[in-house]
Amino acid sequence: MRIVQRLKPTCITGAALCLLAVPQLKAQNKQDISFEQAFKGKASNITVPLPAVKGWADGDHYIEIRQGQAYSIDARTGNATVYTAPVGGPIVEVRNNDVFYTGNDGKTIQLTNDKEQEKNPTLSPDGKYVAFTRNNDLYSVEIASKKETRYTNDGTDVIYNGWASWVYYEEILGRPTKYRAFWWSPDSKNIAYMHFNDTKVPVFPIYSEKGQHGYLENTRYPKAGDPNPAVKLGVVPVTGGATVWADFNENDDQYFGTPFWTADSKNLWIQWMPRGQDNLKIYSINPQSGAKKEIYDEKQKTWIDWFDAVPFLDNNKGFLLQSDKTGWSHLYLHNIDGSLKKQLTSGNWTVKEVLEIDQKNEVVYFVGRKEASTRFDLYKVSMKNGALTRLTSGNYHNIVSMAPGAKYFITTYSNLSTPAKMAIVDNNGKVIRQLGDSKGADFDKYNVAKTELKYYKTRDGLELPMTVSMPVHMEAGKRYPILISIYGGPNAGTVYDTWKQTPVTQWWAQEGVIQVAIDNRSSGQLGKAGMNYIHRNLGIHEIEDYMDAARWLRSQPWADTNKVCMTGGSFGGYMTCMALTYGADVFNYGMGNFAVTDWQLYDSHYTERYMDTPAENPEGYKKTAVMPYVEKYHGLLRITHGTMDDNVHMQNCIQLIDKMQNLNKHFEFMLYPGERHGWGAPKNVHSNSESYRFIYNNLLDKAFPAAFTK
Repeated sequence: MRIVQRLKPTCITGAALCLLAVPQLKAQNKQDISFEQAFKGKASNITVPLPAVKGWADGDHYIEIRQGQAYSIDARTGNATVYTAPVGGPIVEVRNNDVFYTGNDGKTIQLTNDKEQEKNPTLSPDGKYVAFTRNNDLYSVEIASKKETRYTNDGTDVIYNGWASWVYYEEILGRPTKYRAFWWSPDSKNIAYMHFNDTKVPVFPIYSEKGQHGYLENTRYPKAGDPNPAVKLGVVPVTGGATVWADFNENDDQYFGTPFWTADSKNLWIQWMPRGQDNLKIYSINPQSGAKKEIYDEKQKTWIDWFDAVPFLDNNKGFLLQSDKTGWSHLYLHNIDGSLKKQLTSGNWTVKEVLEIDQKNEVVYFVGRKEASTRFDLYKVSMKNGALTRLTSGNYHNIVSMAPGAKYFITTYSNLSTPAKMAIVDNNGKVIRQLGDSKGADFDKYNVAKTELKYYKTRDGLELPMTVSMPVHMEAGKRYPILISIYGGPNAGTVYDTWKQTPVTQWWAQEGVIQVAIDNRSSGQLGKAGMNYIHRNLGIHEIEDYMDAARWLRSQPWADTNKVCMTGGSFGGYMTCMALTYGADVFNYGMGNFAVTDWQLYDSHYTERYMDTPAENPEGYKKTAVMPYVEKYHGLLRITHGTMDDNVHMQNCIQLIDKMQNLNKHFEFMLYPGERHGWGAPKNVHSNSESYRFIYNNLLDKAFPAAFTK
């Protein structure tokens, strides 16, 4: 559940949603979308695709795909030429278990040829080598000669070199790494890697029903309070030889974050935390000796998140950090020895991420939530005097792609009432060219639901956002069911002032469903200050915030108070289960998908970040579990889970079901055999259909349309 990519929101309606302040009457000469347009992909021309921009070829040219062909587009003139290099530069990939390399000339060569599977092939910065793992050992191959070098020899089913232990993959290094735990130095002369020992990590058995006898998939998975993997960090020359280990005791109860090489390749910086995750240090490691020197030390009373990047300035002039130690995420400029040189941004607003640093002009370009917490904008700040300039304009939410060198950026911008547009802009905020508008020619021919952002007050006086979508054909005096789609995890809000209307959302607006998205205090809307409320109490403030929002919804004259439904997956599934138990006085229906039901059953790093260990916080774990509140349950909950979910184990829903059965509670349950944390085709077709059936049967009191089953 690492928050940057962590447990993903699951929303049955497929979108963040909309609201009308007053009932909307059917417009004259306008039409509804058809079933085929909502669910079968038939075009309505309400919206159209924007240009398929796939990054930048260089600082003056972006890459666009047109009818399957890549083009290099001049940012200023729009002139297009065929882009012959592989999109994203030279490509290394695994095909049939072997490593293949495709150069800028488009020619592909095979680099390995053996029976074993190579994983995570990664090109060196100089383009001469490809590093990879095989059977939990680390290797590289020289492209020109195809000479292979093996760096480690102790890989087993519990010893991994350059391949992450599960909890590091999921929570620290992140899912996008695909378990890769090795890093090239900028000069391509060394490879840093992590060595994991899972011997003491408990095994969790996951049962597969396949075949005559089935089988068990045994995963080394540390639950809250369990022993973690022993980890050490090493550096090995690309030419081979002995690994130099960083000066840490691998048996200490500790975590290591993503390491970063300094720009000159002379030192490796490693992030370190104790198990309590309330103290983050950065050490500089000498690659020749393994000696460490402390560079940075941050403490917080609750928890600290890992740095996703540590941008270095040239010529050892310093580095940039993004910290939320004040309660809001801001930028800090440090000297290379770690001493603070200058705080660049401040205030009750959030820096999201740094996109580019123009070192010549001493300017940092970053995305932030300053104008409104529900929108992202691009800004630049001077490292000389802290002058801050907004580069995106208007009341829009922006998704930004910055050119190398920061001469231009492409923004895809929209708000709740305006479909997305795309423009290329220079670094002074001047629009160079409009690239596209997703508003289709037939937009005004349809009864498109309108959107409005609302705010609700929590019981302790906080103000938080929600969006609500009213039915498009409301009748005066009639009350309508409410469907609340949420996620709810820390720093993972879903309420933004951005266009999210989809054909499926439109369908439910036509059918008469009020569709709602709500953010709680830990969503990021209130910065780290808002997240700190949930420390040692994960789930309670969040569900109470949702209850407060739902009480406001229930008080409206158009709300059917007997039909208030929550739906979500993963953390959203946990919130849904809490809604039907802890919040049973407010919520009548729920669809909880692959949900955590007791934080003792989830992994150590994620859970203890917010809760501490079960031994340190026994009352907190008891209070935040779903099962103690099942006696209050009196609505209808639909529970789904994949039988081979290796993230949130099916154990969670089984323990909840056991409690509900023992108390003679009625509920619905659907298993998805062989599926993991969520599911794709063909199971998702069935899952969506059953969710739609639930809405028709319980919220709309209508027969389930036969078209869904064809």
